[in-house]
Amino acid sequence: MAPDESGKGLAVVTGASTGIGYELAKCAARDGYDLIVVADEERINQAAADLKAFGTSVDAVEADLSTLEGVDRLTERITASGRSVDLLMANAGRGIGEGFLDQNFNEARKVVDTNITGTIYLIHQIGNQMRSRGQGRILLTGSIAGFMPGSYQAVYNATKAFINSFSFALREELKESGVTVSCLMPGATETEFFKRASLLDTAIGQSKKDDAGEVARIGYDAMMDGEGDVVSGWKNKLQAAVANVTPASVLDHQHSKAAKPGSGTK
Repeated sequence: MAPDESGKGLAVVTGASTGIGYELAKCAARDGYDLIVVADEERINQAAADLKAFGTSVDAVEADLSTLEGVDRLTERITASGRSVDLLMANAGRGIGEGFLDQNFNEARKVVDTNITGTIYLIHQIGNQMRSRGQGRILLTGSIAGFMPGSYQAVYNATKAFINSFSFALREELKESGVTVSCLMPGATETEFFKRASLLDTAIGQSKKDDAGEVARIGYDAMMDGEGDVVSGWKNKLQAAVANVTPASVLDHQHSKAAKPGSGTK
């Protein structure tokens, strides 16, 4: 990537207040990239303050990326910076537990709007800018959940199936453009996701999880190497491989036992 006059490139990381997104931002900061970090909560400002310890410029944007207006707010801040985006790490995501008919529909829709609509709207804008320059790297955070039906996480798993598929298609479309597209597919990771999705009483919510910093490093390295996709952790690689040859009904039954409310207390 061609740096700007300061000698540093610009990385944009969404969902960067905690978890994998924050760790992705740390990876970019260690490599000397200036940052624009985004989340839908005030904690993004503290995250930005902590990231400045790496000696790079960090700009925090508090915006709801489940809305087109929130994405526009982010892109306006990018435009105001006068910089081109070298790395776009589209990590913002949301989950929701319980059976679909028991969920609040507005909350379920926000999962779709965050994980899909806001993500592809942002990539459409920044990706066009990258393509016009003939350079750029995009990393989407998918999930191994996208390989299987997800009883009690039906909406979330379906959105991740979309992201996994979308990333491969976009990568193919851009393969001669100078823009690379990578997809990080983690398994259960130690973040606030399970608390926010009301999954703490489930077997999967109480299971041992992967370290967010390690997951982020694997995804970041894959993006920088131009890899198309990466599943983090050998257990997740095995699970993904098994999912490809296992009937959907079997996968769904297995997922149901892990994600059903109360399954972690039995």
